[in-house]
Amino acid sequence: MGSRFEITVVANDSIQASQYIDIAILEIGRIENLISSWDINSQTSEINRNSGIRPVKVDKELLSLIDRAIGLSKLTDGAFDITYASMDKIWKFDGSMTEIPSDEEVKSSVAKVGYQNVVIDNENSTVFLKLKGMKIGFGGIGKGYAADKAKALLLEKGVSGGIINASGDMNTWGKQVNGDEWKIAITNPLDKNKVFAILPLGEGAVVTSGNYEKFVSFEGKRYTHIIDPRTGYPSSGIISATVFAPSAELADALATSVFVMGIEVGLNRINQLPKVECIIIDEEGNIYKSNNIKIEKQ
Repeated sequence: MGSRFEITVVANDSIQASQYIDIAILEIGRIENLISSWDINSQTSEINRNSGIRPVKVDKELLSLIDRAIGLSKLTDGAFDITYASMDKIWKFDGSMTEIPSDEEVKSSVAKVGYQNVVIDNENSTVFLKLKGMKIGFGGIGKGYAADKAKALLLEKGVSGGIINASGDMNTWGKQVNGDEWKIAITNPLDKNKVFAILPLGEGAVVTSGNYEKFVSFEGKRYTHIIDPRTGYPSSGIISATVFAPSAELADALATSVFVMGIEVGLNRINQLPKVECIIIDEEGNIYKSNNIKIEKQ
């Protein structure tokens, strides 16, 4: 998944801990083989290869994940879109861009993006992408889903507490050895060497999306690497969005979506969802938060 996973478990000794961690690693590897679009043998690659041609039969697990992703696409009015992988990569954030793309190029880049063109047949367990050249990808929820599955497996094995950290997507359960709650530090986006806040996290997940490392600037305007799949233009105004949710899969998708939706719409959507909270920091360093969150500032 192109992500670093760190696994922490509460166990009786290091031998037992290593066994638990190995179980989690195997599960994360299994998920990667299922959802990877880089692996030509994965079911996801098979779906993409057959876009505009025919439906592809897939495991019920993958079908269910794609179905939930479409649900998230609807929930966010397309700010999250599982077909974002169809987007032409016309924005470069490696320093090679000398001018911004034209309106025509941008419009053309998202011509094949649209979750509405994904057809799921639950009875036959097939997925069909209507447009030739269309693709799905799990960059927005894949590592969160893998973290959720690893956590569920460890809970099943009787692990009383732990953390699955998927490149900053934090999924926790239980308590620390001394009985304290796990505490999650949120990086200050204006100075990544400093912590902005520390928050307790019991049973649930927290994901931070930030654009303070990947962006380009033209004529004083900052264009970030988080692209709105509906328009093809980079999001702007927000530099950090942290979402707390019952699952890492949900938190992962919503953190990116908030960037795209913007502060007002994003917070409004989050406030409508049960057990979901959000902290947003804008480009000036102003802090916005959802209704029920308490920040323990540093």
